[in-house]
Amino acid sequence: MKSVGLFLIMVTLICTCTACDKCCQSQKKAAQLAEIPVPCSSSDWVKRGVVLAQTEPWEQYYIQNFSSPAEPLAEGRWRIWFCGGDPMTVAFAEGIPGVKMIKQPAVLSTGEPTDTPLAIGNLPEGWRPTQPVHIKLKDGRDRLYFWAHCPSKGIVRYLAADSTDGRRYRVVDPCRPCLYHPHDRAVEFVGTTSAGLKLPFRGKKSIVRPEHEPAALPELICNDATTVYQLPDGTFELYTATPLTVEETDYRWSYSDPGFIRVIDRLISKDGLNWTGRQRVLEPDANDPRDLQFYYLAVTYTPKGRVGMLGHYRERDQTMDIEWCFSKDGISWVRPYRRPWLERGWPERDIDSFGIYSSASIVFHNDKWWLFYSANNDSHNEKLFHGKKRQSAVMLAEAKSIWADKSIGN
Repeated sequence: MKSVGLFLIMVTLICTCTACDKCCQSQKKAAQLAEIPVPCSSSDWVKRGVVLAQTEPWEQYYIQNFSSPAEPLAEGRWRIWFCGGDPMTVAFAEGIPGVKMIKQPAVLSTGEPTDTPLAIGNLPEGWRPTQPVHIKLKDGRDRLYFWAHCPSKGIVRYLAADSTDGRRYRVVDPCRPCLYHPHDRAVEFVGTTSAGLKLPFRGKKSIVRPEHEPAALPELICNDATTVYQLPDGTFELYTATPLTVEETDYRWSYSDPGFIRVIDRLISKDGLNWTGRQRVLEPDANDPRDLQFYYLAVTYTPKGRVGMLGHYRERDQTMDIEWCFSKDGISWVRPYRRPWLERGWPERDIDSFGIYSSASIVFHNDKWWLFYSANNDSHNEKLFHGKKRQSAVMLAEAKSIWADKSIGN
């Protein structure tokens, strides 16, 4: 009888565990949360104001360093990568933040790059670059990623350009990009991709793909907010916003972007050119407001793990904020706070009153953390703005530590 009773107890425990899979998942999540570090509070960030304003004729409509890196140089100087203009282009600015910085827009050419401080060659006529991501590769070369746009030719794709001198960049292959936007001419897939996007995408123009250009692989189709990083072992990871198709019965249905919401996917690569292993890493859930979407993910690598700056986009109010998240491996991310990590400015007074967009990462330099970010005073759909006119700028926020324990550099 005792052995039978023990057997029944064991069966009961097994059945209970199976029935309580949701409970087990909650316990696992609680354990994960207990292991993550605590970030500094939003009040620990000290805003230093505008470091790059619209000062050049070619900048025209806007400037932004969204998804782009800021690189410390000698004697208090920085190189800040950014984009802007109408037509759009990529550029960098060098100098001391808060003092006049010298801007260098890219010189574009269809042939070999010209010998200038920043040149991009092998870029077809009319293709315009935006959202630059610069990486100093471990083999000594420089690489520049950017989205290329040319509406008249059906081009919206993510390209890579390499350089041996950090000045002259040559596009690796404009016909075989890293990623494709759903509106690109090479996107011919019809149906639902593995990433959950139903194609053809709304508003796509019918522009014929040249015969020498391959059709886009469905797993490489995404939205246009992308960050790329080279890892210590020399491989690469990429985070990109993805339109996820939702039905009108879905509680997340958006009336300003009907039929889809934005989520975050991760891809990996050995060479930073050919991308595979696509995974969904961040998606709004039932604990989020129904109008929340994820616009981008920028990553800062620390000894404690990856600190994520998540594009926290509220579709109803058309605002953009930075939300803190954390991961040990780049795949499993936790979002314990779900609120802005850096407060937006005051309407009618501050440029960053409507939207804040992170750069590629936060930089630890000279015993403090530097966050250069894109700021604007108008709504994401550009229908509303604060003040007398629309404005955009690159601004700076500093913190002694990005952790609650205030330990410098940890």
